[in-house]
Amino acid sequence: MATPDTRLAFVSGDRLPGWVERFAVSHGAVAEEELDGGLQLRAADGAVALLQAPWPVDGRPGRGGDAVSRLATLAGQPRRIGAVLVRRGGYSVAAVSGGAVLAAKTGTRHVQSRTAAGGWSQQRFARRRANQADALVEAVAEHAARIFADQGIEYLAPGGDQTLAELVLAEPVLKPYAALARLPFLDVPDPRAAVLKKAAADLCAVRIRVTDPPS
Repeated sequence: MATPDTRLAFVSGDRLPGWVERFAVSHGAVAEEELDGGLQLRAADGAVALLQAPWPVDGRPGRGGDAVSRLATLAGQPRRIGAVLVRRGGYSVAAVSGGAVLAAKTGTRHVQSRTAAGGWSQQRFARRRANQADALVEAVAEHAARIFADQGIEYLAPGGDQTLAELVLAEPVLKPYAALARLPFLDVPDPRAAVLKKAAADLCAVRIRVTDPPS
């Protein structure tokens, strides 16, 4: 039996009702179920969509007479997010709200890839690589602290390379934000201006995981 295909989409709150309507047109009548992990839509042909809010309710629920409307209006609320997107080839840190970048710093800072060389050469390379990674982490954390200051950040959103992002968020300079809730990790390529722009929109959108019906 073939493994069902799964894909991820990000849909803004104002577009969510239309997306749900198109899902029903494509896959048949939809049954809704509110789960701990989000709103599940199960279509007549076996397709399943799990819709997840971009952030917790935190006492500010969405409005509407049905689950889709409540989820859409929740996603439309303004929330302040501190994004930390970092990979070996570069970084972006930003204050984000309403799907837009309020303030940001994007740059490049290369960390060498692993090598298959052995002996002393490999050890010197490993030390150099570690030093480069440490310098990247410290620099990104300092930029993040500056960008986040006075922005009223409510949530942190790591992305890119998970290990590097977690190291950045663990830096002492970001200790004032350590207690903030983390949004789901965002998988992005080397952060550049265009990548950051899309990430800002995705962070404020409903995250939808669609599992296609078995073939």
